[in-house]
Amino acid sequence: MKDSELQFDRNCHVLYSKPCKKEILAKIALHYPEARREAVWEQVQRQYAAFLSDWRTDLGGAKNFHNGAGGTYDCIAILSYYVVCKAVTSFREIEEMEEALILPSFRRLKFVDCNKPFFRRLLHRAFTSAKARCDEWHDYEMAVAPYEKDKPIYYEFTACPAAKFAIQHGLTDIMAALCNVDYASMELIHARLIRTTTCANGCKCDFTICGDRDPYLKDHPEYRDENGYRRNT
Repeated sequence: MKDSELQFDRNCHVLYSKPCKKEILAKIALHYPEARREAVWEQVQRQYAAFLSDWRTDLGGAKNFHNGAGGTYDCIAILSYYVVCKAVTSFREIEEMEEALILPSFRRLKFVDCNKPFFRRLLHRAFTSAKARCDEWHDYEMAVAPYEKDKPIYYEFTACPAAKFAIQHGLTDIMAALCNVDYASMELIHARLIRTTTCANGCKCDFTICGDRDPYLKDHPEYRDENGYRRNT
């Protein structure tokens, strides 16, 4: 099946990104003999279309910046792969897929050092700008705390479409593999994320961000909980 043959409302939904398709096909090739790969890929595509058939239609399509590589629709595509290939895939593989989509843009920011006030303030401005775009679409309900010198940056999501989707379809068991990329992304800019909960396993997704040499980290050690979430005390 060609991507163009997938049946869903393209006026309000978008297709998974090309990098996401590449990741899914690579995992299928890893687990299935060549004779089965096309059929498995078609199952994943059909699952993706089925997921979108009765899902919210107000997320702005290609106009919404959250719908690009690694964003909301790519998360749904990865969850489609997970549903079809659950018997052969693993938690770590799902993590790797989301990391492959999100982390390249952070690797290009290797010059950023969030231990330095200039970059910390710049990061806060980026989050404030993101909130304005979230307010435009009302997809990720976001609040950003005012910037305070020498204190960690804080923002939170009280709504996340990917988390709501996972809850609606009984897929919260694998959401940690998608959420954990937030930790990995911060590590690439000499920062650390401190988090206690997400929208998938609580009422909000909290982001406390500081430099990777900040003494604040000593009081909030990281661990993995029983569901695979990276989180902090």
